[in-house]
Amino acid sequence: MKSITINGSKRESVGKKATKALRNAGQVPCVLYGGDQPVHFSAAELAFSKLVYTPNAHTVVIALGDVSYNAVLQDIQFHPVTDKILHIDFYQLFDDKEIAMDIPVVLNGNPLGVRAGGVLRRNRRKLRIKALPTNLPDNIQVDISGLKIGNKVSVSELFNDDYKFLHSNNTVVCQVKQSRVSVDIEEDEDEEEEGSTETTDSASESKESKSEGNESSEA
Repeated sequence: MKSITINGSKRESVGKKATKALRNAGQVPCVLYGGDQPVHFSAAELAFSKLVYTPNAHTVVIALGDVSYNAVLQDIQFHPVTDKILHIDFYQLFDDKEIAMDIPVVLNGNPLGVRAGGVLRRNRRKLRIKALPTNLPDNIQVDISGLKIGNKVSVSELFNDDYKFLHSNNTVVCQVKQSRVSVDIEEDEDEEEEGSTETTDSASESKESKSEGNESSEA
């Protein structure tokens, strides 16, 4: 998984006044959990843009002077009016400890059902997995090119040795549903088949009538 480096500095004071002063200076107060003790630090708000405002998943290297920590974003708080980042919690990574994380789902291919007029519905844009840090994927690839109308992809079909899903096996990731257009197409096809059958029957009846007429004139 790709990693982003955040350069910050340890906080000497964690009181309300100090926190407010940090925010006024364009800094974001943060806490790193998972180690022996929580680590309080701050970093410029712009430093989090590639981590927060993206659909992709990343791990983080928190650089605090001569010390650095590997971590993942655990929680984030935004201002209800301005949408500015108020606070971020991180969780420290260790090579021998599994971590739970939400990973984006990438769908590949154009489903057969969509080409037939169906509609693709994405039930899960992200899936929560548990794995060692070295086995965390950038995304989960799903081939949907063979899906027909009524078909779906569930978690049970995405088994991987490197990580395990924290969802039930029958959790639906995506599916192709029947749409109004696909129904109309099927009805039109049925009408065409019926029309061709009626035309064939009419032609047969016409031939029979002609043959009967010829027999009557000969008599």
